[in-house]
Amino acid sequence: MPAAQNLRMADFPKDIFTEPEFDPDTLANLGPLSGMGGIWEGLKGTDEHPVAEGSETDEFLERCELQPIDPQTNGPQLFYGLRYHTHIVKPVEVQTFHDQVGYWLWGPAAKTVYQTLAIPRSQVAMASGPAEPDARRFTVRSQSPSR
Repeated sequence: MPAAQNLRMADFPKDIFTEPEFDPDTLANLGPLSGMGGIWEGLKGTDEHPVAEGSETDEFLERCELQPIDPQTNGPQLFYGLRYHTHIVKPVEVQTFHDQVGYWLWGPAAKTVYQTLAIPRSQVAMASGPAEPDARRFTVRSQSPSR
């Protein structure tokens, strides 16, 4: 079976029902996401945001955990990925300042990175962008749907 990073669109079935073969080793197939897994902590962040009086700046502490998930198939789609949870608090407070969960996904056939996220203020989003399998930098963008 070819390694996932070497798959091309031609390697996938033409119908929407047949699922592709895949390598079950997620860590070996994360493409440009390969350096992101693990636990990351930021001990000195700054957030500038609008308030009624203009703007306000808050310091924060951040912890982000990124854990590998099993390969995901959906018809001809194949994704390798990381489930993540980001939790942010202000240095002297217990109350959550920001909380976010989601997935970073690598679609090797389309050479695309996807980020899905949800925050507990009834907001969800998805962003995506092209990347080569060995990329160490990439950009994802989200666009509002046309009305």
